[in-house]
Amino acid sequence: MSTLDRARLADLHARERAAFSDARPRSRALAEQAAAHMPGGVPMSWMVKWPGAFPVFVEHAEGAHFTCVDGIDHVDLCLGDTGAMMGHSPAPTVDAVTRQLSRGITTMLPTEDAIAVSRGLAERFGLPFWQFTLTATDANRHAIRYARHLTGRTKVVVHNWCYHGSVDEAFATLGPDGTTVDRRSNIGAPVDTAETTRVVEFNDLDALERALAHGDVAAILVEPALTNIGIVLPDPGYNEGVRELATRYGALLVNDETHTICAGPGGYTAAHGLEPDMLVIGKSIGGGIPCGTFGFSQEIADRIARSIELEDIDVGGIGGTLAGNGLSMAAMKATLEQVMTADAFEHMVPLADAWADGVQAGIDAVGADWHVTRLGARAEYNFSGRPSHDGQEAHDADDFELQQYLHLYALNRGILLTPFHNMALMSPATTAADVEAHTTMFGECLRELFATG
Repeated sequence: MSTLDRARLADLHARERAAFSDARPRSRALAEQAAAHMPGGVPMSWMVKWPGAFPVFVEHAEGAHFTCVDGIDHVDLCLGDTGAMMGHSPAPTVDAVTRQLSRGITTMLPTEDAIAVSRGLAERFGLPFWQFTLTATDANRHAIRYARHLTGRTKVVVHNWCYHGSVDEAFATLGPDGTTVDRRSNIGAPVDTAETTRVVEFNDLDALERALAHGDVAAILVEPALTNIGIVLPDPGYNEGVRELATRYGALLVNDETHTICAGPGGYTAAHGLEPDMLVIGKSIGGGIPCGTFGFSQEIADRIARSIELEDIDVGGIGGTLAGNGLSMAAMKATLEQVMTADAFEHMVPLADAWADGVQAGIDAVGADWHVTRLGARAEYNFSGRPSHDGQEAHDADDFELQQYLHLYALNRGILLTPFHNMALMSPATTAADVEAHTTMFGECLRELFATG
């Protein structure tokens, strides 16, 4: 088993940082200008975590590539962290959005596209009723509100080291004594998450039952496979066990498919025949146009209709004036019907397998104690010798310094990975040559990193 030389890593990292800055003078100049009115020179604070001394500014993105302002072409394996999973600016989506722009962007009234989109989502995910938002975060918030309203309960159960957008209840982890504590850097938390949330480990049905046995849990909010702390796959029968426990203890089960849509056209839910009470998705289904949605069963729809007065329906904390706008609906209709198809996944999934095979070959060649995990059109490597079984194991396997180096090495060779993970996502526009470029780069990187003598 190869051992990582930290001094060597530091030297190589310094070299790559210098090479990055030398190759991107235009991005560096723009970052300096941007710092005058944007903290860190970025439009959102988390962008400062990209590797390198400044962010790469994009000039043009199309398909599975983008060109930065310094004229460098990049293979994009990040794809907006799923927002552009179907490729940058897919032609059917662009055409539909362009037509809608001249017909009205937002009116607070429905368009005919909404009928087609809701029908298509029902067919994909098996839930008959849908409402629309601008983000999956909004959809998660609304699902939680409905769950609390319908059950009369206050608590939400989430998995340890989960991520569900900026939902307050999900910024919680397990403390050393097994209690719920605020996640590190939970900025401006409105209340202690222990008041709203119970955290359980992924793949631990006994812990979930203990959390539900209190009788105060309104919703179990889950990704059917963890993706934001590294890919953690469910044990056989785990999701079915979650469903059974939710039913037994009267909690609503909410599947967040925002990332696990990579498992197929109907996400992990359809691929594995899961039966949530509610389902949330965003990002990818609009081809890059902001959108989100949540679906629910007939029973949930009936309970909502019986319990909310018409007079109060606009002030209940559900929705927003831009929700369901014409532009988003046009984008979703085109993307779902013409881009996010079964044929697209038949192209994408084998490429993800090829990417994973290439990464595993690179790992094996140097004897690194790392592992690759696959999930449909997505795959990821982590710094442990076996798959993580839960969120804590995945968290403990991370190495921020090493991750930053590997991402910067790739970026300097024209390949973009998903930030804060070692994750790659395939699109319908991704090619075998794109995957092979990563395989070659990754093998060279590891041979240099683990070189002896």
